[in-house]
Amino acid sequence: MSRNAEAALLAGAAVLAALGVSIVRAAGGDTPDAQTALTFLVVGLAFGSLHLAFRQWAPNASSYLLPLAALITAVGLVEIFRLDPRAATLQRWWLLIAAGFGIATLAVLGRFGTDLLLRYRYLFLTAALVTFMLPLLPSNWALGGVEVNGSRLWLQLRLFDTTIVRFQPAEFGKLLLVVFLASYLASRQPALVSMTRKVGPIVIPEPRQLFPLVVAWAASFIVLVYQRDLGASLLLLAVFASMLYAASGRVAYPLVGGGMFLAGTLAAAQMFDHVQRRFDAWLRPWDDFADTGFQIGQSLFALGSGSLTGSGLGLGRPDVIPSATTDFVFAAVAEETGLAGSVAIVAAYALLVAVGFGIALQARDPYRKLLAAGLTTVIGIQTILIVGGVIRLLPLTGIALPFMSYGGSALVANVIAVVVLARISHEVST
Repeated sequence: MSRNAEAALLAGAAVLAALGVSIVRAAGGDTPDAQTALTFLVVGLAFGSLHLAFRQWAPNASSYLLPLAALITAVGLVEIFRLDPRAATLQRWWLLIAAGFGIATLAVLGRFGTDLLLRYRYLFLTAALVTFMLPLLPSNWALGGVEVNGSRLWLQLRLFDTTIVRFQPAEFGKLLLVVFLASYLASRQPALVSMTRKVGPIVIPEPRQLFPLVVAWAASFIVLVYQRDLGASLLLLAVFASMLYAASGRVAYPLVGGGMFLAGTLAAAQMFDHVQRRFDAWLRPWDDFADTGFQIGQSLFALGSGSLTGSGLGLGRPDVIPSATTDFVFAAVAEETGLAGSVAIVAAYALLVAVGFGIALQARDPYRKLLAAGLTTVIGIQTILIVGGVIRLLPLTGIALPFMSYGGSALVANVIAVVVLARISHEVST
């Protein structure tokens, strides 16, 4: 697909977002107003500027990355506007900020290449650990941590007793840790494959080759458990095991990782009351529908009432689902667009992940291959965890649905991930 076709699809995403806002307002008995024009301008400006940056610094990159991200973002922005117009206004600002960070990242990588990331692996590891620890700062500081819904994973900037901005630094820490893992595993790949030790029927790499990785993962995991951000902790474990498998080709890693994932989940359910409540809501939502099961119960009602084609934008009742703009935005979209709309969204995510893994397969050197695979895995696993939680296939983890959920830090981090994937795609195609 050409860059001109990419531009046309991005313009289509902007039109889709504006049309969705118009339909929502019409469903409420209002006429299109400045919100419609602002939505079109913001989506068009954000992704249009990223498109121009791609032309400048990654002209040979895959032309499927941006349109898929724009489509998902547009649908999410419409649903957020339908649920909370004020949140949609903030999300538009975050989209512009994300585009700015994405362009800056691509400009740096366009000048120095992704080898720049390879050169400073331990700096990225240190930065990742620092970002995980930032929410532990005292709440009374101007820049301090804050606990929300039993988890201390937010950082807020306060001036004169007024909260200026609140974000989750762990969203960026995940990307930084992936950069370190890709760099370290690429340099140790021959040893991971050839230097092995047998433990019963299982063949594992020489422990000294894995020691720095285990220390890095354990440190981040302990910090996240202390913050009670169990969803991100389990996500990091899954990414850790997946990248080890990609580097060595040994099936034992995802198997052991799956076992540790299960053990960590069960342990967290026993250690933390809010995780136990999520398990109760997952296994027995109807036993305490008025309390622990209310959120997932309303989500299931929304999914069921959506039927095949949905109730229509602005005509459903996703507003009765607690945290509908964040944890349960997929349920809101499914109710108002039906099975057809929800399958289309899942297909868009599947295509985005397929493009990412395609870039990894095309890469000729281990570092770029692992970096592309790691970034794609982060997006894919987040999508599986949150969609699985919404449809009650998995316990709800509270992880943001990439590009769709309300939340600025997650949106910025995901745009940066797509930008890095685009630069890798350009370099492997050159």
